[in-house]
Amino acid sequence: MYHRLLVPLDGSATAALALDEAAQLARLSGATVVLLHVVDAMDHVTGFEPPLVHIQEVRPTFLRNGQALLDAARQTLEAQGVTAETVLLESQGERVSQLIADQASQSGCDLIVLGTHGRRGVDRLLLGSDAEQVARIAAMPVMLVRPRAATKAAATGS
Repeated sequence: MYHRLLVPLDGSATAALALDEAAQLARLSGATVVLLHVVDAMDHVTGFEPPLVHIQEVRPTFLRNGQALLDAARQTLEAQGVTAETVLLESQGERVSQLIADQASQSGCDLIVLGTHGRRGVDRLLLGSDAEQVARIAAMPVMLVRPRAATKAAATGS
């Protein structure tokens, strides 16, 4: 069975679904859940703020918000009797998918539980899929969790 589960969180509904799945697995197996949030600094740069403002105000804010997301998820898991750890990473230009796969290895995880939007066709081609990339490059199994409506539609062929 699983001993350590990595769950990347980004504040999305699909990440919350992945967290729920991981919590169930952890309760069944006694696994520890490693919660990961990756901050991509480029997502927070407008190009209009002076470097000093970015360093003193913008960066601390997005790091604080990322840690708050992780802390809230940890508290939710611990309230359910699940042991949890948190990891906050800041991308320095690396792909988020690579950071996720690397962190899973560094943390000794046996499974990555990852939310995905389940995009298909042109949306998937244009937007890409970090979840799909993680599944390709990770050294351990990856469980992709889709929104329930997308799962039902795929099962019925709608």
